[in-house]
Amino acid sequence: MSLIVKSILNADADARYLNPGELEPIKSFVKSGERRLRLVQSLTENRDRIVKQAGNQLFQKRPDIVSPGGNAYGQEMTATCLRDMDYYLRLITYSIVAGDSTPIQEIGVIGAREMYRSLGTPIEGVVEGIRGMKNATISMMSAEDSQEVSGYFDYLIASLQ
Repeated sequence: MSLIVKSILNADADARYLNPGELEPIKSFVKSGERRLRLVQSLTENRDRIVKQAGNQLFQKRPDIVSPGGNAYGQEMTATCLRDMDYYLRLITYSIVAGDSTPIQEIGVIGAREMYRSLGTPIEGVVEGIRGMKNATISMMSAEDSQEVSGYFDYLIASLQ
């Protein structure tokens, strides 16, 4: 839930107007909107590159995943693995737009560990793929932009472990 929605719901629960202490963070959130949208646009435009680099990095570090018997063995399963990585990158873009990690938590994490366990997919491999996306992403951004985006990747990694 975004800062704006949270502030409105809190004020409405008390049947009051937003106070100056609530308006200042909203003002800052609105000011940062253009930057957040620019970051999302960059991630969206580079998503194929990010996922491909991360996939290559994952498969080099974890050859067992693409070896016979591995969860990403064969063209179809490798494509499924890359599709899942793209899914998590998309969730990160949603969170950047929202300015908080709620989309990651509500859409991408709840039940994910259980699903991967039931499929026999090693969570460590999923986390390693997300780390690879983080590395690929921050390598193409300024230090300031990398710092903001890294927090969302770190949140997702911590939530899946």
